Amino acid sequence: MRKGLLLTALASLLSIHVNAVELKGHLTQGGLVTGQLENVKSVSFNGENLKLSPKGEFVFGFGRDADTEHTLTWVDNDGVAHEQAIVITKREYKIDKITGVAKKYVSPPKEVSERISREAVAVRKAREVNSDLRYFLDPVYKPAQGRISGVYGSQRYFNGEPRRPHFGLDIANKTGSPVYAPVSGTVVFAEPDLYYSGGTLILDHGHGVTSTYIHLSKLDVKVGDTITRGDKIAEIGATGRVTGPHLDWRFNWKNERLDPALMMQDTLANEK
Repeated sequence: MRKGLLLTALASLLSIHVNAVELKGHLTQGGLVTGQLENVKSVSFNGENLKLSPKGEFVFGFGRDADTEHTLTWVDNDGVAHEQAIVITKREYKIDKITGVAKKYVSPPKEVSERISREAVAVRKAREVNSDLRYFLDPVYKPAQGRISGVYGSQRYFNGEPRRPHFGLDIANKTGSPVYAPVSGTVVFAEPDLYYSGGTLILDHGHGVTSTYIHLSKLDVKVGDTITRGDKIAEIGATGRVTGPHLDWRFNWKNERLDPALMMQDTLANEK
């Protein structure tokens, strides 16, 4: 057997203690996992050093197509290295194949390519924040009322060509419907008109965990604002490239795109 205990779980909530490691979250593609270790110098996930809070708390996550086998390692205060093997479950995603789509609806015009690249860089830079905030440990609530119209991981093929997978949870409602902060954080990005995503907000929750809110008709906050769970931060819209008003809600751990549905509580964020 490989060194360390192999941990396997479905998308149900995980809470375990193994070899003094406390892990909570979802061991599946798109899942977020928090952990805590006492009396350690450092912790790394797949060879990447993780930020440690003063209480030994840390976080990591798995992307849509993440490998199933991973390794958590740490060095204790005596300089002894430890290793924990982690196995996650694979998921099946909704695939739609659509033919007869005009090219203008599949690819953006060349004259906006520079704008798209510039905006992508700005969003990526905002998500590079790796603050000491610890809100990633808090429960995550539903940010808006409405019908779930799109799910994480789904993908469309236009005329036989795959498009980028969908990395968010879509909540459809009329333009102007309120969006509430599902968990506390700090605003690190606030732009009213990006080409693809329209009105866009990004909140930092600490240790590389961010949440994103897309296609907004109105932004109620600005960069640098401190946000408390339940605060109204924006309004649903149909800005950017969309077919109707909805909130596209996303979560990231660094560059890994996570599934908000795995974290979301059923209660609306402003119902305190």
